[in-house]
Amino acid sequence: MKDLSEIRNEIDEIDEQMLKLFVQRMKAAGEVVAAKRGIGVPVTNPAREREIISKVAKAAGPDLENEASLLFKTLMAISRGRQRAVLAQTDTFSESVNKAVRETAERFPSAATVACSGAEGSYSQQAACRLVHFPTIFYFKGFDDVFTAVEKGMCDYGVLPIENSAVGSVTTVYDLMAKHHFKIVKALKLRIRHVLLAPHGVKLEDVKEISSHPHALAQCAQFLRSHPDMRQVPATNTAAAAEELSKSGRTDMAVIASRDCAELYGLEVLEEDISDITSNYTRFICISKRCEIYPDADKFSLLMSLGHRPGALSDILVKFAAVGINLTKLESRPVPGSDFEFRFIFDLEASPRDSRVVRLLSGIANDPDVEHFTFLGAYSEK
Repeated sequence: MKDLSEIRNEIDEIDEQMLKLFVQRMKAAGEVVAAKRGIGVPVTNPAREREIISKVAKAAGPDLENEASLLFKTLMAISRGRQRAVLAQTDTFSESVNKAVRETAERFPSAATVACSGAEGSYSQQAACRLVHFPTIFYFKGFDDVFTAVEKGMCDYGVLPIENSAVGSVTTVYDLMAKHHFKIVKALKLRIRHVLLAPHGVKLEDVKEISSHPHALAQCAQFLRSHPDMRQVPATNTAAAAEELSKSGRTDMAVIASRDCAELYGLEVLEEDISDITSNYTRFICISKRCEIYPDADKFSLLMSLGHRPGALSDILVKFAAVGINLTKLESRPVPGSDFEFRFIFDLEASPRDSRVVRLLSGIANDPDVEHFTFLGAYSEK
């Protein structure tokens, strides 16, 4: 019986042989590219791939047919990606990324006009002041209005919440991403400290209604469950709810908002830190009409729709893994107006200055199996 060191040596020798064969296979795939370019043959040949997988599964036997099939499907996915990157007639993705890297200033501007939803004292306003040192802020009612203000050039940038550590993604913003033309240029995580505010003189036992943005209400679910007699009233924004309460004259209502809103709107803090979790953070993105990629950018965001076939998503994930890309977010969203069609949201840790990464993403963008590809931006996150 072989001891462990002998078995490991044998595996090392096999791995070395496999690596040599892999390199040979990729070189042969490169020769295939030249041949296909000459006669105009498409990269994908489903019939030949099925034939290969069937032969591999049969040769591997019942115990290993699934594993062998996975191995060869992965090899073919890598090969297809490399071929498509070479055959792409116009590489608009690489061109746009490289152009933005070359032309974007060294530093993010310290002064700019910024669109936010809500009112003064909102968490979006706090994020805007962290992202832009000297912002001129314009407030809009909804998230769609912020996108429109940036898209039409009314404001240099827009700041929007994208995800909360307690309740997940801000789905409305993700749905609007496919509708508007913009790029993410910065992002940050903001600590959220919700407090309960009411007009001066109002006591907790007087409160019959609590108003706030639905995400804020969800983040304070435990507090609200402990006061079941208080009716929850959704609002467009936490700060907007505080401003409206201050003007209403009501003495039976409170709002969930930031502490800043107390002084801004003449309200009193009834309860401190009512979030379900103490480490409550919201990710905010800063969007621009222009593609700006600053030197510290280390993250990509993408939207993709994939063909309805087994392995469509795994093919993409294999390609990311092949160049050492760490995937920090993968989420699916239904396509509005469609029957059970989904878009995938990807956040990747990768540098836009890494030519391997840009080349890989270009290959994915030109992949006919990817029905829809949207580059949302390359940026850094504080």
